[in-house]
Amino acid sequence: MADGHNLGNHGGRASSWLAVTVVLAGFIVGGVGLTMANWLIVWVGVGVIVLGGVLALVFDIFSDVVIDAPRAGMRAEDHR
Repeated sequence: MADGHNLGNHGGRASSWLAVTVVLAGFIVGGVGLTMANWLIVWVGVGVIVLGGVLALVFDIFSDVVIDAPRAGMRAEDHR
């Protein structure tokens, strides 16, 4: 990056992070339901996961991936 070239960014958009957070919250809710042996809470968690999946499709989170430019000419020491 010393030469001013942008090598990409894997940060993602805020909407994509929202979808991931909803899915993660669903897993947490479902996991709590499993440890409590409460099937209603497990299925609520599954519903939240599905909602997060729908959000991920709507927000097209896979378009956030940016492929870095090739690193031609880099030495082995530059990879550390």
